[in-house]
Amino acid sequence: MRNISGTTRRSISKSLAYSALAVAFITACAWISVPVGPIPVTLQTFAVCLIGALLGPRRGLAAIGTYLLMGLVGIPVFAGFGAGPATLFGPTGGYLFGFVFAVAFPAFIKFIPVKNAWGRTFLFYASMLLGLAVCYLFGTLWFVNLYHCTVAYALGMCVVPYLLPDAVKLSLAALLAVRLESVVR
Repeated sequence: MRNISGTTRRSISKSLAYSALAVAFITACAWISVPVGPIPVTLQTFAVCLIGALLGPRRGLAAIGTYLLMGLVGIPVFAGFGAGPATLFGPTGGYLFGFVFAVAFPAFIKFIPVKNAWGRTFLFYASMLLGLAVCYLFGTLWFVNLYHCTVAYALGMCVVPYLLPDAVKLSLAALLAVRLESVVR
């Protein structure tokens, strides 16, 4: 059996701890919810994008994967304390799976060596917008497929009402990411 060094153990422990904290953070943000139509306004997008920016791709994707798996097996981690396959594969399922992209885009920006705080904030914000756009795409197509409606109807129900709140959430996430990234290593 291979002996794992103390440094490697600490690194694994730190990664597990960060991922667990990230899952708890996403869950808490999902529970902060305002019902608006079929898809509630939550702080999940804020949490997902911030986690991507702070934890990077490996830890961020591990946290999102764990979050989705916990919800799938019935732990009430989704908005409105939802859980189980019916929630994961229901009207918001595409958005939940789209979180993989929402976390990945800012996670890779972490590796771009920009020292200027405003430049870094802009890069994080732009990557978060791009990740959220892909998340919207997944969620909208999922909604269209599930309800057999038009894309225009799905966009009107599932995207347009959330553009402004999400823009504000991503602004805050980008600002916080730049302030906190030196603390989270």
